[in-house]
Amino acid sequence: MEPEDFRKYGHELIDWIADYWEHIDDLPIVPDVAPGDIRAALPERAPEEPEPFSEIISDLDEIVVPGLTQWQSPGWFAFFPGNTSLPAVLGEAVTAALGQQGMMWSTSPVATELENVVVDWFVDLLGLPDGWKTTGRGGGVIQPSASDSTHTALVVARERAARRGPAIRMVAYTSEQAHSSVEKGANLAGFGRIALVPVDGSHAMRPEALRRMIVEDIEAGLIPAVVTSAVGTTGTAAVDPVRLIGELAREYEMWHHVDAAYAGSAMICPEFQKDQDGLELVDSYTFNPHKWLLVGVDCSMFYVADRAPLIDAMSIVPPYLRNEASESGEVIDYRDWHVALGRRFRALKVWFVLRSYGAEGIRAMIREHVRLANELAQRLEADDRFELVTPVSYALVCFRHVTGDEATDALAAVINQSGHSHLTASKLDDRSFIRVSIGQTQTEQRHVDRLWDLIDRAAAPAR
Repeated sequence: MEPEDFRKYGHELIDWIADYWEHIDDLPIVPDVAPGDIRAALPERAPEEPEPFSEIISDLDEIVVPGLTQWQSPGWFAFFPGNTSLPAVLGEAVTAALGQQGMMWSTSPVATELENVVVDWFVDLLGLPDGWKTTGRGGGVIQPSASDSTHTALVVARERAARRGPAIRMVAYTSEQAHSSVEKGANLAGFGRIALVPVDGSHAMRPEALRRMIVEDIEAGLIPAVVTSAVGTTGTAAVDPVRLIGELAREYEMWHHVDAAYAGSAMICPEFQKDQDGLELVDSYTFNPHKWLLVGVDCSMFYVADRAPLIDAMSIVPPYLRNEASESGEVIDYRDWHVALGRRFRALKVWFVLRSYGAEGIRAMIREHVRLANELAQRLEADDRFELVTPVSYALVCFRHVTGDEATDALAAVINQSGHSHLTASKLDDRSFIRVSIGQTQTEQRHVDRLWDLIDRAAAPAR
């Protein structure tokens, strides 16, 4: 493709993207396809001859859009948000065009230093400890996902505890309500035992239960190595007591990791920062800007209070990666901060988004989503057919039908068949409930009103 053709089709694609965003609310959120339908529409073999690019663009409408789950729909209330924005889309386009491989400072100085800057900006924006900046002992790095970040933390914790015994005797602790990535990461890191700590009535980890389990494990000859706290669990966005858990981690020489994948974004609003009190006792922390900060997948920020154990665990330097800048000690080589060697220029889209919206613009969006969630909760509480499972946490509303699982599951099914609203049905303490996560880029009052009208019409009577 020559530059002139690129310019022509690039304009067409930008128009196509703009049209898609303008009309996304008119599209069914869940595609009407069966397994194998999309594959059947594609040729069995790759093309031997080039095809006109206009045909490729037309197949976006013929093949791609009909198979999409519309995560960017303003009626998307399922899981947690995975919101993006048009400035992020443009940032991704430039990232692809530049084709940087930012494994070391020497392979792309701007990819490294821009990342240094944006992760440091978020230290200030989220109220994180100042020592977590790249100018201090710690620092931040952009990873593909919170799962990658948590796995990295668990590997570092394992290596730090290695002087006390083999991994098969090590224990990783986390809440019963923790995300599955914690258990998966501990398995991949080779921990001998993964202990799920009971939760209290608000579904947060119980520190006294954690202490009891630690003592029992020590008496059994095991090694408490790491504990992962959650600031915003997946099920109900519950918040573990970070300070109390951090004090136990210090007492028993454990690594303390905080998973704030969802709720970390809310910390850009100072009124939420009390939920992460005790971060000075934390060794590592992750949150996902690609959930609620408009930057799009993939972008997870991972911070450490002290980068030395991270680099010690991750760094292997063959001769072909040695260079003067790295040897000088004056630069960060992010290849030493995670499993992967190759890495994309992810910081560019974060930079685009922060400059396009400003921190105040992002705060306004998050506060509006929180307001919408609280308003929906008030409607549910005022109706005798429903009960809240937990108080609203950030912008997550969890409720059920008062008559039980059958009515709750039936209501969720009707909503998800509507085409314009989609949410998640789940279980808590073996009882069904419905999660409504408000956080998509284009979600407005009218979309939440539309959801409420559907809930109101479809719900069975209280009897």
